[in-house]
Amino acid sequence: QVQLVESGGGVVQAGGSMRLSCATSSRIFSISTMGWYRQAPGNQRELVARISIRGSTEYGDSVKGRFTISRDRTKNTIYLQMNSLKPEDTAVYYCKAERESAYSWGQGTQVTVSS
Repeated sequence: QVQLVESGGGVVQAGGSMRLSCATSSRIFSISTMGWYRQAPGNQRELVARISIRGSTEYGDSVKGRFTISRDRTKNTIYLQMNSLKPEDTAVYYCKAERESAYSWGQGTQVTVSS
């Protein structure tokens, strides 16, 4: 079973910053595209950002220019640096590891941005 361990959520004021982390095994980290998705109440889960094994990145339109995804091979961990946070960024953020048709989700971490 793939294990993805997320951390870093919490409450932050609008305009503030927060960093999320997602750690996994070295095997999964080395073969998977890793990413962050989020889901707000009443909304569908949406892509926030993802990063390929080679470091190529993709961002959701609503976070471009504010969020940065990165991966640290020495720690088998990906990070999501979130700056200029807005109340509409409030959601549960999920880490995802994917390779071809297989994927796994983390348990999710709540991010709340207060106005």
